[in-house]
Amino acid sequence: MLLLIVNRSPYCIDEESRKMFRGSGKYLRWREAARESPRTQLHVGFLTRLVDQSTPVDLGWPGKSSIECDLRENPMCSHTQSVWLRSSFCILTLAALLALAPLGGAQGLVSSDLSRFRFVGDAVLSPDSHRIAYTVILYDRPGRPSPQLWIMDLATQKPIRIGGEKDVAGNSRWSPDGKWLAFQGRVGDKHGLLLARPDGSEVTTLVEKMNGTNSPLPGGGQDITWSPDGKQIAFISSTPDERAPEANGDPMVISRYLYKPDAGEGMTRFNDNQRLHIFAVDVAGKQVHQLTQGIYDEHSIDWSPDGKEILFASNREPNQDEFFNYDIFALGVADGSIRRLTATEYNEYEPLWSPDGKRIVYRGTKRGLTDRETTMEDTHVWMMNADGSDRREIGAVIDNRQGAPKWAPDGSAVYFTLQERGSNHLVRLPVGGGAPKYVVKDAGGVGGFSVGKDGTLAYSFSSPRDMSQLYVKTGSTSARKLTDLNADALAGKQISEVESFTFVSNDNKFEVEAFLTKPVGMTAASKHPLIVNIHGGPHGQNGPGFNFKNQVYAAHGWAILNVNFRGSTGYGQKFADAVFGDQNGNEGQDVLYGVSAAARRYLWIDRERMGIEGVSYGGQLTDWLITQTNEFKAVIPIAGIANLVSYNYMTYYNQYEEMEFGQFLHQGNLMDVAWERSALKHVAAAHTPTMLMHGENDNDVPIAEAEQFFVALKDVGTEAVFVRYPREGHGIRETKHVIDSTDRCIAWYEKHFPKPGAEGVTNVQP
Repeated sequence: MLLLIVNRSPYCIDEESRKMFRGSGKYLRWREAARESPRTQLHVGFLTRLVDQSTPVDLGWPGKSSIECDLRENPMCSHTQSVWLRSSFCILTLAALLALAPLGGAQGLVSSDLSRFRFVGDAVLSPDSHRIAYTVILYDRPGRPSPQLWIMDLATQKPIRIGGEKDVAGNSRWSPDGKWLAFQGRVGDKHGLLLARPDGSEVTTLVEKMNGTNSPLPGGGQDITWSPDGKQIAFISSTPDERAPEANGDPMVISRYLYKPDAGEGMTRFNDNQRLHIFAVDVAGKQVHQLTQGIYDEHSIDWSPDGKEILFASNREPNQDEFFNYDIFALGVADGSIRRLTATEYNEYEPLWSPDGKRIVYRGTKRGLTDRETTMEDTHVWMMNADGSDRREIGAVIDNRQGAPKWAPDGSAVYFTLQERGSNHLVRLPVGGGAPKYVVKDAGGVGGFSVGKDGTLAYSFSSPRDMSQLYVKTGSTSARKLTDLNADALAGKQISEVESFTFVSNDNKFEVEAFLTKPVGMTAASKHPLIVNIHGGPHGQNGPGFNFKNQVYAAHGWAILNVNFRGSTGYGQKFADAVFGDQNGNEGQDVLYGVSAAARRYLWIDRERMGIEGVSYGGQLTDWLITQTNEFKAVIPIAGIANLVSYNYMTYYNQYEEMEFGQFLHQGNLMDVAWERSALKHVAAAHTPTMLMHGENDNDVPIAEAEQFFVALKDVGTEAVFVRYPREGHGIRETKHVIDSTDRCIAWYEKHFPKPGAEGVTNVQP
């Protein structure tokens, strides 16, 4: 029986009625209606409930408002009344009540809370370090999250928004004298490249349209840069190449190898064949000049301190679609001449001039094959002279993946983010030699950051208890938190603790780290389900930073396990390389060994109620692992790869498998190896109920991967459901889709987990 407290009296909903309701289309329509009418919602524990306005219902917990619903008798529930809603349903599971009881009224997060969250993205200090321009990303509007641009005066800590509540703006850069802020966006009826005063006034349009491209061009740096005298702004915009008309005609004629758009774009199906070029606009007269043109893309720009040149990155390979290789160039502003600074078989990203213009710092690799989506090789910080000579890998002193560098104001050091054991720290490295210094080493993740002339540091940071907020740090003093955007959303919410542990890998080669998010509402005697959530990449990492979905699961009384399997970043190059030629191999065993270690160490984990999910490579491993084990009761692969052979020839980026295995699939016996390591080949062994989720326009992992596996599971007789999200690329981004997918995941696990406290233990695998 399921229990609801109505006017302090118990009412039940019998199990058969609950199943009929859960299995009907009414349930999903009820949830959708709840999201469309937030004023009739009430968050209680783990459930967002829509109620019909009729009889008051006393929840029986201090501080909770009453809700209203219609009561009627249900003959299927003897000796008690059953609660039904006239146009909706109000259900609270016994498990939820039990989990709430020890908390004395404290609540965890529910999926719909996402629409109330905000986080800080970029942070850019003004030249005098008196103000910070920063973006705030919101989830509370239709479609995907969108940014607002704010300016904060550090003296008063008073924030000012550029434009209104519905305006969208970001990508800001201060003028050299700090009197203007250039940014990109839409403010009122103005759009394109805009200017504003530091107080948010005098918003002016400089360039009405900055055209982009849907072509996959990862690793881009700045696309707005001021001339040192403040009279011009260089920016990136696009023009069509010679193949654009044919490729967009009727019929469409495709001649480019790279004919699909960017992974997460999700709105279009084919490359628009636009080429990015460098333009400049006169601030006073607003005249626009195109500085580069041709069949290549130029991006990641930085104006030299003497005003004569603009640095940029470009792939000038004759087979640029097939071979991903950025090099660094310098454009002569006066005559349009181009000076090549690097000519390597590897990649250089995001170049920046030193304050005196004598050196250039950038992020780079040194292997001959790097693909445009994810790289096995950790990027490190490099430096060279302004003429391209004396290239050296100054970041080699740290064996971990490094982000885009920024110069210290005096040119004596560079700052960059560093992935390390699940966190993203901020490091200062002297360029003349000397030990690196951790500037921000808290558990969590540094995002955007900026260094002022007086050494002031502004940055966004995601802690274990909140999404990214804005911080400022001066000298050796402690950092100050300047924003608390989610104070209301988190008020009264219990955020679960994240604990790390390590274990020895199956082949005894590595110490592997995992992060366990503990359930809300634990007691000394309680048992809790475990959800394994596998990260993508495979060259990425999980860590202690705030994870909204994990916290929703934890509020539901579930534990969440994130395993940084071999191939993950943050543990050195040897660890990242350990997945080479071994997809769906020992890294999958790392995940299973992590489950085993968790189940043995945390005796409150219920081995009978374990599920597994993951996105992208995490979805691939989810597909694979259910062909290797039956220890999970339900699985949810999201944007997963089921067939390594078909995937190789459908994805938008062709270098991935070549980089991961060291050769093309058609060479040697690699085609056979790839098929042997494909979940689809072993689908006859997959018996775990599976819900596949995928974006309709995913060009990274095309939706055909899920289509194949869905049909194959049906052929085997395995229970399977296929959820397709329109307008989505790689990963699910629209707020309503994120909420919907989270709710569906919870419902899928609940459907297939046995009742809590079931007698006996049948799952002894971990």
